[in-house]
Amino acid sequence: MARNPRPRRPPESRETRPSPHAVLDRLAAGAGRAARITHTEHLPPRPGRHAVWPHRIRPEVINAIQQAGVDCPWAHQAAAAEHALDGESVVIATGTASGKSLAYLAPVLSTLLDGSEAPNGRGTTALYLAPTKALAADQRRAVAELAQPLGNRIRPAVYDGDTPVEEREWVRQYANYVLTNPDMLHRGILPSHPRWASFLRALRYVVIDECHTYRGVFGSHVAQVLRRLRRVCARYGAHPVFLLASATAAEPAAAAGRLVGLPVREVADDASPRGELVFALWEPPLTELRGEKGAPVRRTATAESADLLTDLTVQGVRTVAFVRSRRGAELISVIAKERLAEVDRSLPGRVAAYRGGYLPEERRALEQALHSGELLGLAATTALELGVDVSGLDAVVIAGYPGTRASLWQQAGRAGRSGEGALAVLVARDDPLDTYLVHHPEALFRQPVESTVLDPDNPYVLSPHLCAAAAEHPLTEPDLELFGPSVPALLPQLETAGLLRRRASGWYWTRRERAADLTDIRGEGGRPVQIVEAATGRLLGTVDASAAHTSVHEGAVHLHQGRTYLVKQLDLEDPRSAVALVEEASPPYSTTARDTTSISVLETDMEVPWGDGRLCFGSVEVTNQVVSFLRRKLITGEVLGETKLDLPPRTLRTRAVWWTVTEDQLDGARVGPEQLGGALHAAEHASIGMLPLFATCDRWDIGGVSVPLHPDTLLPTVFVYDGHPGGAGFAERAFHTARDWLTATREAIASCECEAGCPSCIQSPKCGNGNDPLHKRAAVRLLTELLRHAPVEAKARQEARDPQEPQGPSAPLDPPVP
Repeated sequence: MARNPRPRRPPESRETRPSPHAVLDRLAAGAGRAARITHTEHLPPRPGRHAVWPHRIRPEVINAIQQAGVDCPWAHQAAAAEHALDGESVVIATGTASGKSLAYLAPVLSTLLDGSEAPNGRGTTALYLAPTKALAADQRRAVAELAQPLGNRIRPAVYDGDTPVEEREWVRQYANYVLTNPDMLHRGILPSHPRWASFLRALRYVVIDECHTYRGVFGSHVAQVLRRLRRVCARYGAHPVFLLASATAAEPAAAAGRLVGLPVREVADDASPRGELVFALWEPPLTELRGEKGAPVRRTATAESADLLTDLTVQGVRTVAFVRSRRGAELISVIAKERLAEVDRSLPGRVAAYRGGYLPEERRALEQALHSGELLGLAATTALELGVDVSGLDAVVIAGYPGTRASLWQQAGRAGRSGEGALAVLVARDDPLDTYLVHHPEALFRQPVESTVLDPDNPYVLSPHLCAAAAEHPLTEPDLELFGPSVPALLPQLETAGLLRRRASGWYWTRRERAADLTDIRGEGGRPVQIVEAATGRLLGTVDASAAHTSVHEGAVHLHQGRTYLVKQLDLEDPRSAVALVEEASPPYSTTARDTTSISVLETDMEVPWGDGRLCFGSVEVTNQVVSFLRRKLITGEVLGETKLDLPPRTLRTRAVWWTVTEDQLDGARVGPEQLGGALHAAEHASIGMLPLFATCDRWDIGGVSVPLHPDTLLPTVFVYDGHPGGAGFAERAFHTARDWLTATREAIASCECEAGCPSCIQSPKCGNGNDPLHKRAAVRLLTELLRHAPVEAKARQEARDPQEPQGPSAPLDPPVP
């Protein structure tokens, strides 16, 4: 196994801030290190462009902003404030640390001050939505500090699940800037809107922070929650303006418009200054280990990132290492501490982990310690990515591609926030997409960030929100347009199911239970499975019913707040009381479930000829069964063994993209019957791995099936489907970018240095067939032949349509009754 030499202190003072080029040179100085850097990108510094605040911003607010250290705004801040004051909904899509918060706070605070002078006493109100409770709490503190010179005329308050009961009434009656999250809006505020009547009647602005996080099924749910908010506000005579803040994104106005259901103006010209950024792509070396079918195994991104964090800490470089999982963050911290102890016993205390599950005061202490320099290294999950104000960093290590270019730049932007030069290093995982990216830097540095994919018309999303809206106030004919074109087809199904009843005045909710409880906007539906500690009966948490088979099967390793548990029993007999019994343990391995899948076509919505073959998009039914799980070593990823499972199959109605090839095309590709299954299977695995480059998804959000002769198409067929009921927009995005998507898939397979296939190209960590059969060379030939027939005019026709506009099924799937 590759091993790095013990790090040594640099000769200069630890307080000296070296240039990012010098830091990278030192990282590359170890044995074999230079060869791991596949590309270095240099982004030069950029000066800022100032403007003046719109004259309608009250002088008290401008004075408060100046007291906070901002003499005059950047041009994009002033432009966004101008749109807000004009009553136009606006999205600010600029880089990390570009001052988006101030861009919406200036007009919001100014308007709240105007309202505080109104004769009715309550005046104007504003609502702030964040994807996490932690971010809402951070923003409340920032607003309170900024508004301190304004006195008690600005009354910010957090309203979420942690708000004490005795404080909630005060928030409803007196707060004029309420900070919450979409979950609380869905379950708490909207169902109780009569108690919020005075607040909603005066609502002028709705701020939606980090709006790029609202994508896929979660984003689709939030879109419908916002439509419900607009409807309730209109009932009280209010029509609030939406102010959205986003990381840099493609078509931000279109994405924001789909989210809120209104026209949105766009401010995307970032006028803030930026320091020099050196961005390195880093590929861990191959080890002597062998995986399935004898495939070579690379050193893990976790182990490699721990070494980099160690070396950067020794250099005195203030660094955050971003990791995808809580366990990964803890592991990197532990490994780095162990290695630092070999150098200097004072250094391990200057490295820590930061992740969800910590108490707020613990997170505050870590942020302050990093800011002050007491901490030099932090291994963090994306809990630190979303808006938490951490400045003064010198470097960022990203352990594995975070799934989207937007997230990549959001994380990289955490370094150099004070305007100084910074280093960012992306460490590739042993995965087709990561391997492709470190060898095709143009896919990261020469491409715009992704468009946000969401589908508010998904019937599985829309149905429970129609019920919730009817419970808030009976649905009427004029309301139907607000919720989208799928509503007329869904209402009769909800009537038949006895959920809604139609009367002369509209549709009414008919049941005693709360309609808002029909869906968890972050989940997949179905009653969650409880995770219970067997020895004590203590409830540790829950997991979505749809994820139970893969995450809490018997023998699974489960992580909870830094502790490791083994699942001893999964009881799903009664869906109303499903439970996974666990006991605390310290296994030296992780677990990965494996499944088998079959698929049937329900309806083909769109179809494009690719030679004699076809590229299609439509509705499918997927039957999936978890059959076993693998045990893998924590650091190396080496497979220790496989254990069979006996779990029932599950069905999913969703959306898929699929392509077929004919006998003539197989002859042209020189793919014979004995190679066909392996070629299709390899192409399926690689295309799933590559789709996150073209749609805002993770490979675990999607699935695939390949069949040498599918009974519905009567041809060799490869399917890639959304792993969410009713679809999430990912497969449709794949259909509209198929030429580029499959071209990148072919290049990823062909450029991999392995002989017959490995995890970096065609092997999948969740393949239920043990990655057998797979045929690397035949997959390349097959994709080459397929792409040769992809007509240019078909591509032009696809591009002529809005690739983000959800089409929805021409007829809904079977009644998506909650």
